[in-house]
Amino acid sequence: MSSSDAAAVPFNGRLALLLAMAMFVLVVDTSIMNVSISAVVRDIDSTVSGIQSAIALEALVSAAFILIGSKVGDLIGRKRAYVIGLLCYAAGAIAMTLTQSLLPIIVFWALVGGLGASLLLPAMQSLIHGNFEGAAQARVYATVGGSAAIAAAVGPLIGGFITTFLSWRVAFALEALIIAVVLSGIKLVRDVPFTGSRKVDAVGAVLSVLGMGGIVIGILVWQEGGGPVAALLAVGVVGLGGLGFWLVRRKRQGKATLIDPGLFASKLFRLGVTGQMLQQIALGGTMIVLPIYLQMVLGYNALQAGLSIAPLSLSMFAVALLVGRRVGARRPANRILWGFALLSIGIVALLPLVPRADSGWWLLGPLLVAGSGLGLLVSQLNNYTLSPISDERVSEAAGVNSAAGSFGLSFGLAFAGAIMLAALSLIFTSMAMGSTVLPADEKAQVAQVLEEDAEIMSNTALEELLVGQPEEIQAEIVRINTEARPLALQLALLIPLLAGVLGLLNGFRMRRLPDPKPGGSAEASLLG
Repeated sequence: MSSSDAAAVPFNGRLALLLAMAMFVLVVDTSIMNVSISAVVRDIDSTVSGIQSAIALEALVSAAFILIGSKVGDLIGRKRAYVIGLLCYAAGAIAMTLTQSLLPIIVFWALVGGLGASLLLPAMQSLIHGNFEGAAQARVYATVGGSAAIAAAVGPLIGGFITTFLSWRVAFALEALIIAVVLSGIKLVRDVPFTGSRKVDAVGAVLSVLGMGGIVIGILVWQEGGGPVAALLAVGVVGLGGLGFWLVRRKRQGKATLIDPGLFASKLFRLGVTGQMLQQIALGGTMIVLPIYLQMVLGYNALQAGLSIAPLSLSMFAVALLVGRRVGARRPANRILWGFALLSIGIVALLPLVPRADSGWWLLGPLLVAGSGLGLLVSQLNNYTLSPISDERVSEAAGVNSAAGSFGLSFGLAFAGAIMLAALSLIFTSMAMGSTVLPADEKAQVAQVLEEDAEIMSNTALEELLVGQPEEIQAEIVRINTEARPLALQLALLIPLLAGVLGLLNGFRMRRLPDPKPGGSAEASLLG
């Protein structure tokens, strides 16, 4: 299509809106689950660790298969991959509306939904390229990217409101309804034929799944207190190391590779991808432990939890929007450095407040600071990473960038959540066994009950459970519960803090390099 033809074709606003709706559902899905943890646990009689594992697993599957999903879209057609991805997401949403146990959540929401995301994101990017041109294409990228940003900002509020006043099942039913509306307009989508090589790097695909999967699943198994943790982690490390060796070898032999290892020859790209992963580790860790803490310790419902963590997402959205419009002459590396600095400062400020906080208002200032830092990162990291990449390779580079971010998110969700719940278990046991009030023959039983049940209870709920026990026993168990939880949250917050500090060091390395010179399609970064 020539530029004159493109100018003559009217802008397909309905298609742009449907693509934005698909992206909104994709992003808001996890936010709804985060703020609804206690309600889901209560309604299906599960555990916090089980739901947290499902959330981490969904992000992991998306990360592990997104590069494969891009190739699958090339082979079966981008439009077909887009439809399959939407149907997978719809299956997960419908399962959430009907489930009565954890298993359907794991199978349909986490595994099937994660696979859907791995197909949907690359296909959507290709379809935008193929269905719009010139200014219209940039407009759609901005619309879809803006939809993702708005979903991230208001997701906790939407999820909290619907869960509190209706039900979390209603929220997921609405997701399925939106997907049905998006699919109703599928005839508007023109498929984009793939003209490149159809050879598949099957070994590279397997190694990428084993590498990312082994590490995150190893953490989740450790969290549950059993299984071959060391073996799973070893599989992950060997898988990632083997992937690097395999890709370099295949490249030298002139054979098809899952991703081009030559991308990592650029220091700018390596540093950018590393920053993206660290940012997502920090975001995932913070967004999983704070809702759990607010609902367990303060007894907040989903809406109160959503309102309490909203300053983080809203400030991230506002700063990203503001900075994105004011490019100016300031170096991207400096903004990234300040982003990680503010993120780290905000998390450090949370640590001493946690034991004293008796409401979500205590978190307001630190979350605004941390969210502002994340906003700086969101506005800069994708463009920093992809700007020096040529047009021919930007789609592949964006896929690697997305995979790194999704892996970081799943790692942060799994590791921070696991640290919090494992710390609770150890602290409960230690404090119960060391108590001078609890009878010696009851200490082990009390420790076991606290480990199994108290992780989902506020003090109010725990007091109701203890009705009939002697007053001094009730007071002692509540004291242990009260003192253990803030310490567990403080330990869990060290994960996003460590990611922030490592990001800060990575930012200093960025400053020592010249700024990237735009050489590729920066629009792809909006979906990164």
